[in-house]
Amino acid sequence: MKNIGEINFDKVVLDCKNPVTLSDFYVNLMGWHKGYETDDFIIIYSEKCKVNIGFQRNELYVAPVWPEEVNKQQQMMHLDFSMEKAKLQEWINYALELGARKADIQYGDWVVMLDPEGHPFCFDVV
Repeated sequence: MKNIGEINFDKVVLDCKNPVTLSDFYVNLMGWHKGYETDDFIIIYSEKCKVNIGFQRNELYVAPVWPEEVNKQQQMMHLDFSMEKAKLQEWINYALELGARKADIQYGDWVVMLDPEGHPFCFDVV
């Protein structure tokens, strides 16, 4: 590593059509708080986590197809959340109440969900 000082991982930024709607979804799902906020960019944070999540308006945003298909919009990344196995169905139900959808096709022991703008995220048990 080049000796030019420290670099810190600050945030993950999700492109979306509506930063207010999408940030509200994750604030409610995760129990986080809104911080910096403009019409086009919102950051949510938690005192327990050093990394924030940003939501950036992109009028050209196209939701990814899940599972991936050739010549279709691909996911760029996804978020993973973990919980106790006994609470998994409660978290699925809560996410659905908030506006998520459960992906039609599932793989493995985790559950693939889609947020209100179509970004995939996973629920996994610890």
